[in-house]
Amino acid sequence: TAEKGKRNLMKRVITYGTFDLLHYGHINLLKRAKAYGDYLIVGLSTDEFNAGKGKKAYFSYDQRKELLESLRYVDLVIPEQTWEQKRNDILLYQVDTFVMGSDWAGKFDDLSDICDVIYLPRTPEISSSKIKNDLEHRN
Repeated sequence: TAEKGKRNLMKRVITYGTFDLLHYGHINLLKRAKAYGDYLIVGLSTDEFNAGKGKKAYFSYDQRKELLESLRYVDLVIPEQTWEQKRNDILLYQVDTFVMGSDWAGKFDDLSDICDVIYLPRTPEISSSKIKNDLEHRN
């Protein structure tokens, strides 16, 4: 159909994360994720979802959302509220490619029946945890 042909012109990519203390490792991941398509959707972990995982972000959801929305690589930010929502998001937003950092390798392979699943290597020398740790132990 014409509609299906039209949809295939725009490749949609989705990734998920907390994206707290936004740093060049995050930018690197988002840039590489965007390279797999034309439109990048970021599922941003809500404060409530993070609390359920035992995590607390420095910046609030709204602040993190605003930071992500200001980046040229990010086209849409949606709330990530549950682990289970990924399949529904992929179908709802007609996603072609699901991208996560390689620290999640294998965890989302079950989504490969509805889209491509790609795990990208992390930027090795940087993470939000490392930044927090370094700041805490600075003299």
